[in-house]
Amino acid sequence: MIITKTSTMTGLTNTMELDVTQQQIEQWEGGMLIQNAMPNLTPEEREFIMSGATSSEWAVAYGDMEEVYDEDR
Repeated sequence: MIITKTSTMTGLTNTMELDVTQQQIEQWEGGMLIQNAMPNLTPEEREFIMSGATSSEWAVAYGDMEEVYDEDR
């Protein structure tokens, strides 16, 4: 399914093609936790559905999270 959302981080409109069904979206919109409604999606894809933000926008705003975790070790 092709999903277009406006990012809550940047205000930009982003589009992604995701392996999700209308039924899964309706379950999430009906109150089911997104990770339960769409377990087949990656955390980044689920975040896109919720906020419209892409992983690129997160990287620009907060840096590479792997680097942050490595610094804590």
